[in-house]
Amino acid sequence: MSVTIYHNPRCSKSRETLQILRDHGGEPQIIEYLTSPPDAAALKNILSMLGMAPRELLRKKEAAEVGLDDVSLSNEHLITQMVANPAVIERPIVVCNGKAKIGRPPESVLEILN
Repeated sequence: MSVTIYHNPRCSKSRETLQILRDHGGEPQIIEYLTSPPDAAALKNILSMLGMAPRELLRKKEAAEVGLDDVSLSNEHLITQMVANPAVIERPIVVCNGKAKIGRPPESVLEILN
């Protein structure tokens, strides 16, 4: 089973989710998305697996700080800005077996591990 976590080591929920993954199957591939953000194609794929629109994956406060809280912004614009400003992306995101889940709460990622 291949598991990837888009991780921020400074975030307690991200650290908790990483520990849950380690406790349930070994070492996942860790992508520190603030320094290695997904490109637009990868982000679109993640959004598809999550069944979410780009706006739903935005962290509200961070998005507002960079002007992404304008409801008239297109999905393409939001994705471009999420790649350029990865701090606006909700975290952590776990990808496994063609499925993705946000680790909020951390235990929710267990749903996609089987």
